[in-house]
Amino acid sequence: MLRWQVGAFTITSVVESEAPTSPRFLFADLDKKAVLGIAERKPWLQPNFVSPEGFLLQKIHALVIDGGGRRIIVDTCIGNDKERHNPGWANLQGPFLDDLAAAGYPAETIDTVICTHLHVDHVGWNTKLVDGRWFPTFPNARYLFVKPEFEHWQVAPDINGDETFADSVAPIHEAGLADLVSTSHEVCPGIHYEPTPGHTPGHVSLVIESEGQRAVITGDMIHTPLQIAAPEHSSMFDTDPDMARHTRKAFLDRWSDDATLIIGTHFGSPTAGTLTADGDGAYTLHC
Repeated sequence: MLRWQVGAFTITSVVESEAPTSPRFLFADLDKKAVLGIAERKPWLQPNFVSPEGFLLQKIHALVIDGGGRRIIVDTCIGNDKERHNPGWANLQGPFLDDLAAAGYPAETIDTVICTHLHVDHVGWNTKLVDGRWFPTFPNARYLFVKPEFEHWQVAPDINGDETFADSVAPIHEAGLADLVSTSHEVCPGIHYEPTPGHTPGHVSLVIESEGQRAVITGDMIHTPLQIAAPEHSSMFDTDPDMARHTRKAFLDRWSDDATLIIGTHFGSPTAGTLTADGDGAYTLHC
């Protein structure tokens, strides 16, 4: 289990799944041969983030931030019992809640749920199935949804036709546990949102600062460290690929200080590192 210390805050990764991913799942313009070509130019991508065969090494995990009297979970993965278009994500029966408790964070001890955006693999454990109905998984938490993100998916169809909003977001709002916040919301002293639009209209990343140290949780503004080595490549899941590209490049330039810990929401292990600029429009993640 991966843990990082950022001043007074402990950040813990609780993994739902980790597996090689075909580049074609994310990128229309990249196959395994192209990925290996990028890795040849940027050898730091291997062995942690690109396999010898050219697969992307990815994970789906939640991040728990513990400190300052708060227990915050960021991005709640896919969840169990949910009908999904992707067969690898459909009707899961995984041990995520047990793993969360084993890490020291039983669901009832979480006080805040943050979703960087409202895609299927970031909201799933917001709810759990009880007697045929969806109930909040974290009953003592306030769920923070960015207002423009919430309003967009309230009416926009899921890209695969999944009932993601209906089973993982709407029940929270109906239970009175949702707070609609801005893209620059301060969660508590030392933790605030940074707007990173393009992947979705209200996408945010999360900045954690304490005792002179800093970390940023990316969300899907960067899906894979390949987009650090080659930031021009936008995902097929980006609502606005051009805006996503602009946001990503600005983010990488801003945080390439070799000091800020960048924690990827889908980066394979070791999942986090600091950034430096290569001078050729690309960047390196130092793990």
